[in-house]
Amino acid sequence: MFDNIGTLIGVSRKAGLLDKKGQLPRIGKALFADSLGTIFASFAGISTVTSYIESAAGVSEGGRTGLTAVVVALFFLVSVIFAPLVALIPAQATAPVLIIVGLLMMGEVVNIRFDDFTEALPAFFTIIMMPLTYSIAQGLAFGFMSYTVIKLSTGRHRENNDVTYTLTVLFILHFMLG
Repeated sequence: MFDNIGTLIGVSRKAGLLDKKGQLPRIGKALFADSLGTIFASFAGISTVTSYIESAAGVSEGGRTGLTAVVVALFFLVSVIFAPLVALIPAQATAPVLIIVGLLMMGEVVNIRFDDFTEALPAFFTIIMMPLTYSIAQGLAFGFMSYTVIKLSTGRHRENNDVTYTLTVLFILHFMLG
């Protein structure tokens, strides 16, 4: 869920779809569509059909509608013919593409409030823990926990709410018991 929300917010920011408060209007509908994609993909026995952070690359090139996804899907359909040829390419050859996607994702760092330590340090932990744990969700969990603890320890606990504390406790339990 956190992986999906993080991706959805990141791609939406890149597409300029967030409102003045940095909120995604109608996020419930977007998450509902993602959850339906996941459910139907599991019935079909394929990988989940949800938003991916790689979508930010398409958005940065101007793709902001569902038509972009349809065109990409058609290209993937055509690419099935070339699958045996593509299988000859070693996995290491994909590294440059992943580096470029990571570079495009780093463009969002400018939105971090570096003048506020209680905002900057959790953002740093989030960014650094994603590659170290090989998981966007784990990186978000570390960032979320550090945000809560730092706000609490600096006397700015009023910036947290009950949901923040509850999720932090659940993340801590997850890491302790998992």
